[in-house]
Amino acid sequence: MGRVGVAFSAGLNASEIVECAQLAESLGYDSVWMTEGHGGDQFAILSAIAAQTERVRLGTCISSVFVRSAPTIAMSAAVVDQLSGGRFILGLGSSHKVQVEPEHGVPYAKPVTRVRETAEVVRRLLRDGRVSYQGETVTIENYELWFEPFRPSLPIYFSGVFPKMMGVCGEEADGLIMVFTTLDSGAEARRHIAAGAGRTGRDPGAVEVTSLIPTAAAENPADAFDALRPGVAMYTGFFPRYNRVAVDQGFGEEAAAVAAAWAEGDREAAIRAVSDAHIDSVCIAGAPARCRERIAAYHASGIDLPMIAPMATGPNAKEMAEASIRTCAPV
Repeated sequence: MGRVGVAFSAGLNASEIVECAQLAESLGYDSVWMTEGHGGDQFAILSAIAAQTERVRLGTCISSVFVRSAPTIAMSAAVVDQLSGGRFILGLGSSHKVQVEPEHGVPYAKPVTRVRETAEVVRRLLRDGRVSYQGETVTIENYELWFEPFRPSLPIYFSGVFPKMMGVCGEEADGLIMVFTTLDSGAEARRHIAAGAGRTGRDPGAVEVTSLIPTAAAENPADAFDALRPGVAMYTGFFPRYNRVAVDQGFGEEAAAVAAAWAEGDREAAIRAVSDAHIDSVCIAGAPARCRERIAAYHASGIDLPMIAPMATGPNAKEMAEASIRTCAPV
């Protein structure tokens, strides 16, 4: 089996995530990633993981460029990079208007520009120790780091689900982070990355293609599908971007039904509307052998690094996460 990462988002507390990260390292995982949203401060958790691991790469998937300032992101990234001995990857993304504005009270505009300008500020600050910047969405009169970063540059990945952002990754990012990908997504992403790389004279092969894939392993496949159904319903029903992704993937009628139920506040109806076919196309679900087959298929499809995202909630969340980590281990 090729390289595999593991990403954490919700259901576990910080100490449990650290313990799961240690397990993942012992089982040969390439990297450990932390989302944010409502799941805990990603930089704090990754710092704790850095202190308790030796080999795995550590990454954010993703840090929102709207809810933290660019200098704060740079400073946080430099700290985790130093604590991990240079194992850190900064994943940046725009998050979603439906989260940024109502949940954080921050205006959301020109998301692609904001991602690019934030990355530029981070790069300059790590390289030079200070930055002044005037952009369309980011303005920094002057900011200085009062410490020397472990590295003057570190890998920066961008999240992307549509062609425009994938092309931007080809132009300037070190990697692409996708989510809810089918087995056709890797080849499509590589085409757009190549187009972007061609515009700036870069080698498209230098851009690592990764995907965060919701995962549930169970001896009874129905249990695994049921564990994933609420998450797919929430993303399809609440986030317009992922609803559009589901439509583009051929689940238009289902996406409309999920969104309608979600808008009416009927979460149970939204969950019931998610089909097994939809889950099977964008998740890793089922018995252990089936999960391992899916990871191999994602590798073959052109995704360099599938990142399993264990769906774990409730009183047995840690055990559920550990089961997926053990099932999908690369060794």
